[in-house]
Amino acid sequence: MSSSVSARTAPAERRRKPRARVRDAARTQSSILAAARAEFAEKGLEGARIDAIADRAETNKRMLYHYFGNKDALYCAVLSEAYREIREGEQALELDQYEPVEAVERLVRFTLRHFRQCPWFIAILTNENLLQARYLRTLPEMHGLHSPLVDQLRKLITRGRRSGVFRDDVDPVQLYISIAALGYFYFSNNATLSVIFEKDLAQETEVRQREDHAVEMVLDHLRIKA
Repeated sequence: MSSSVSARTAPAERRRKPRARVRDAARTQSSILAAARAEFAEKGLEGARIDAIADRAETNKRMLYHYFGNKDALYCAVLSEAYREIREGEQALELDQYEPVEAVERLVRFTLRHFRQCPWFIAILTNENLLQARYLRTLPEMHGLHSPLVDQLRKLITRGRRSGVFRDDVDPVQLYISIAALGYFYFSNNATLSVIFEKDLAQETEVRQREDHAVEMVLDHLRIKA
């Protein structure tokens, strides 16, 4: 009796083990990416160390090399994930369900809040720009990643024009660059700006004021002038 039970349960046990390994693998890779994100944000590509990343991830270098190959490949994975995360957040806004003015406001506020909540994003982008986009240009997934955003903005501008509230000569790429710039500069230079203007620009009230200002500027640019 016991032998037959063992025979029946053994295959099920063998099937469960690979699933556990898959979960462990996904968790380990996620931990490594999070640790690498923090290390690259703090020290840049050149200053980051594999040992430090492994320590942060509470794993060993062997696992890091196993999943990502080397430091450059890990940096590329972090960079790719950084862009994918913000693009997914933008798509999740589902701007088509809102009237054009509200949709623009939601996009502007999301963009600024993402920069604020993810300081690592600004740090990694700054580092990549110092490298003249050396690694970003090697990532094939980047070419199609931004197309949905441009299409979304183009449709939004068209809807606004048909509603009689937006101009019809707005370039969606230029529009997004302006939205991003209004937040990127504020948060990437927050420390120095706070010293220059002798106020803590990281305070909640100051950030909200910046959001309102950015929304006003973008909408003023889009609206048809009387």
